[in-house]
Amino acid sequence: MIAPFKFVPYLKPVLWGGDKIAPFKGVESDCDNIGESWEISGVPGHESVVSEGPDKGLKLPQLVAKYGEALMGRRVMEKYGATFPLLIKLIDAKKDLSVQVHPDDELARRRHDSLGKTEMWYIVDTEPGARIYAGLSREITPDDYTRLVEEKKIMDVVASHESAPGDIFFLPAGRIHAIGGGNLLAEIQETSDITYRVYDFDRRDANGNPRELHTELAKDAIDYTVYPEYKGSYDKAAKGETDLVECGHFDVRRVIVEGENPVTVELDSFVVIMCLDGQCEIDACGVATPMHRGETILVPAESAASITARGNAVLLTATAR
Repeated sequence: MIAPFKFVPYLKPVLWGGDKIAPFKGVESDCDNIGESWEISGVPGHESVVSEGPDKGLKLPQLVAKYGEALMGRRVMEKYGATFPLLIKLIDAKKDLSVQVHPDDELARRRHDSLGKTEMWYIVDTEPGARIYAGLSREITPDDYTRLVEEKKIMDVVASHESAPGDIFFLPAGRIHAIGGGNLLAEIQETSDITYRVYDFDRRDANGNPRELHTELAKDAIDYTVYPEYKGSYDKAAKGETDLVECGHFDVRRVIVEGENPVTVELDSFVVIMCLDGQCEIDACGVATPMHRGETILVPAESAASITARGNAVLLTATAR
């Protein structure tokens, strides 16, 4: 059996980033304004590197090439080939992020030869007044959208939600959204770095230039449907395993570990495990891997048939659809 993998996180400084990620993960960093930690990534140019063990130094695509179906799962490889299909992040928004939308798979393939970007957020921590912006609050047409962007009034029609630890937001491709300042969250998404920026509060980049908007590209990508609810619903007090999101790209569960708890993997897939609080030991087919808050591991598909978590921790698990 292949042992679980840990990776070197890619800490990304950005204009809106804060100072929470490094201490949350228990790592040292000289970077300021860290907005993202790419925990597991197969995005070209930012492929995760194994941090320890016999495969230390190998990049994620090299692991896929070396272990194939034993790592990914036969079904996952039949669907995605050698592309690792999920991108796993921690995000610290000290300031509001830009208002964005992402293309679906069909549009992304046609325009960028890439997967689209459906994602979900699990709120880890918030500051007072923190909000998430997701979906439309009233019906608009594509022409209304263009006018509102030009008039800098697009936020008038973007739905705003209070955020609190444990809240979840599912963001299918096409849903307009933004992370408000004061949110620390975990993000599970398709392997894609395609973002259409709709509005950026007139901010400028490090060189003093206005940040580029993608008004026309976004126009065709937006889902203009108004939905009754945008915040996910589940029992936050539930113990053990709780389903959070099931979609055509990934399944995500929360696991509250109190002593010893199973981690169920129902699909022929690898499983990503993120530790969001506490510490525990992950036993995957007899191979024990310690985890603490802020760490993420990748359990190969062949080792995912029998997983037990021991300790006291809050975990997120993600498998590929």
